[in-house]
Amino acid sequence: MNIHEYQAKALIRKFGVAVPDGHVAYTADEAAEAARKLGAGLCVVKAQIHAGGRGKAGGVKVAKNAAEAQELARKMLGMTLVTHQTGPQGKVVKRVYVEAGCDIKRELYLGMLIDRATSRVTLMASAEGGMDIEEVAVKHPEKIIKVAIDPATGIQPFHGRRIAFGLGLSGNQVGSATRFILAMYRAFNELDCSIIEINPLVVTNAGDVLALDAKINFDDNALFRHADIEELRDPDEEDPAELEAAKHSLNYIKLDGNIGCMVNGAGLAMATMDIIKLYGGTPANFLDVGGGATKERVTAAFKIILSDPNVEGILVNIFGGIMRCDVIAEGVVAAARELSLHVPLVVRLEGTNVDLGKKILAQSGLPILSADNLADAAEKIVKAVKEA
Repeated sequence: MNIHEYQAKALIRKFGVAVPDGHVAYTADEAAEAARKLGAGLCVVKAQIHAGGRGKAGGVKVAKNAAEAQELARKMLGMTLVTHQTGPQGKVVKRVYVEAGCDIKRELYLGMLIDRATSRVTLMASAEGGMDIEEVAVKHPEKIIKVAIDPATGIQPFHGRRIAFGLGLSGNQVGSATRFILAMYRAFNELDCSIIEINPLVVTNAGDVLALDAKINFDDNALFRHADIEELRDPDEEDPAELEAAKHSLNYIKLDGNIGCMVNGAGLAMATMDIIKLYGGTPANFLDVGGGATKERVTAAFKIILSDPNVEGILVNIFGGIMRCDVIAEGVVAAARELSLHVPLVVRLEGTNVDLGKKILAQSGLPILSADNLADAAEKIVKAVKEA
């Protein structure tokens, strides 16, 4: 789950992470009032969408006074901001964040994430702040500093100093950066984050270290512990199909292909997408119905897959353990009839009650192609889509 910049800053501020003052605004008048609250001097008007690259796309502007902040907000609100992370369709700006300006001496990058290779929370930092860190990682990997935190001891001041010295900080800057990093780690752990990214992390002329931007992603599996955080979800920033899938306890992620996939088990779903690619097709989604799916959940899954206009065929791949093949078959038949299925459908069933499941499909009278194994299923759906 993602949240907006202003929400992220409000959360980490509670843990002692230094952030500039600011106020969210939903109208141009509110933006002007926010600028007045911040007092004299420059302020920055920032479009609030769940995507990076806002500055390059015109979503971050400096205002000299409240009148300019009002005019900038008027232009931003309602505009479609297209960045390298939004895709060509962009995202509509429905709120802005008016933030106090600061005297920037240096721009740095600081991130905190779960490193799957070490199974540890890992700090990542770079002196190339304000840039696309992905580009820095590819072209100049030597410029990225990594520090893994031993879970037995947790973060220690020397971790912060190692990052600070690696970034070339000195004097009071080292202490400020160390306090910042320790506070950020507490926020990461207590909020069950999967990533916190500060880009840029700025050093002011006074030697203070501030988060000029903040992005937080949370572990969805831990949200039951954080009802207050879940309330920060902005449905307008999320894919409608993914939101609908969540209502039915389905794990769904939309992709760019044309072959819809419905599978039980994340590993099998990944293998299914891989073999579709192997046979020359492109998956339209990742969809894991889980081990205890009901007929109703399967029907909902079909509706979600077919809500994507790019889908030209569907592959159902079920290995029944806890999940019974006859339940899947009943859901597939019910969905196909209810939705007047108009694209090729290939079903591969194996496991618990597989014979009964295949019988239900065969007696349905629907044009459902049965597959003997995963390779056979992939070959059939790719061929059917091309012929259609």
